[in-house]
Amino acid sequence: MTQSTETVNDEPFRFFDNREKYLLFVTTTSEKSVVARRIGRELERIQPKPPALRLFDAGTGNGAVLSSVMRQMHCKFPTVPFFVAGKEISMEDTRLTLSHLADRFAEHPQTVVVLSNMFYAEAPWLYPRSAKNQANLKWWNVPLKGHSAHEFGEQIENLDDILTEGWQTKSSKKTGNPIYRHPSVIVLYREDHEFVLSDIIPKNTGEKQQADYDFVLAAQPYRSRQTAEFKGEKILAPLSRSLGIDGRMVVVQSTGLDPGMEIIRKIWPTEEPFTTPRHMLINELDKQLNGGDENAADHQHYTFEGQGDDRALFTYHLHSMPNEVSSNISTSTMLAAWNAAVYVAQMEDERVNEELKKGSRYLDVTAEVVRKHGGLWFQDESFVVVRKK
Repeated sequence: MTQSTETVNDEPFRFFDNREKYLLFVTTTSEKSVVARRIGRELERIQPKPPALRLFDAGTGNGAVLSSVMRQMHCKFPTVPFFVAGKEISMEDTRLTLSHLADRFAEHPQTVVVLSNMFYAEAPWLYPRSAKNQANLKWWNVPLKGHSAHEFGEQIENLDDILTEGWQTKSSKKTGNPIYRHPSVIVLYREDHEFVLSDIIPKNTGEKQQADYDFVLAAQPYRSRQTAEFKGEKILAPLSRSLGIDGRMVVVQSTGLDPGMEIIRKIWPTEEPFTTPRHMLINELDKQLNGGDENAADHQHYTFEGQGDDRALFTYHLHSMPNEVSSNISTSTMLAAWNAAVYVAQMEDERVNEELKKGSRYLDVTAEVVRKHGGLWFQDESFVVVRKK
């Protein structure tokens, strides 16, 4: 997520809103590809229903995970139409997500992709909650002409005017987080398949759109330090309610049980950024979605998978040359490792800058941990929410 275009004067600039550091993290670690593989495992359990397999990505980021999952979907369901919706508040990340789509339309022609900048409780239904925002909804249909990824890519590159108009942000007076100035929706599909996709392409009718998703991706959709109650009420519960019957939502978050957190604690010994492990979130969601009554299992609408570590835990790594971690570690690798550690822990930029002013201690600490573990890796955990009849 990028920093808002409008800032609050007394609001500290947060590390994890710094775009340069975000891009360095995603290009120097295997996080995107590993998360995509973990999410893709759930495709074996998806049973799409006509007229399309419906997927919602609760934060597309740079689009790498979404495009990878879409490739896996094509491999698994090559003849099934796809309805793919995604939420992203950042104009730059929306542009990057769009840049991944040209080959998806070429390989899987019966695809509809919808991107919006709305809140978690709005985006799955493509409809704002307030009457004021409903009146200000901006909607663009973009039928792509041609038959090749090159042709689609050229047309997608020409959508900058739409992004400039629709993806402007301001800072929330309540939280300081970036929020949309206008709720906006872009709908993309191949013009030569518009007839067969007519029942899938959403129309701006002034009402809530169908949700009923078969598959929801929720990879790191919140600030790690937020409470379980907040994550459940504001993000995960609304996303769960957008699932169709037998739909599955995969939630991925960091655990902090890794060498990356070892670097953080050598600098900030009392730091605890990961305070809501998956079991706590599952319990909270059970309360919010099912009422938390263990004796009313027959009446529960949602079940949860992934309590066991063997299925829930996985790791990703910092990219580095094998000989670097056993001999002299290059400055670029140490800086990438430091950047990844403070990015995953979501350390505020002000605190990071205070440490940098103290000299090279942060590099010495980083090199020590990298050598100790023969590299740098991070641990994520996942769980699955399933909507039942």
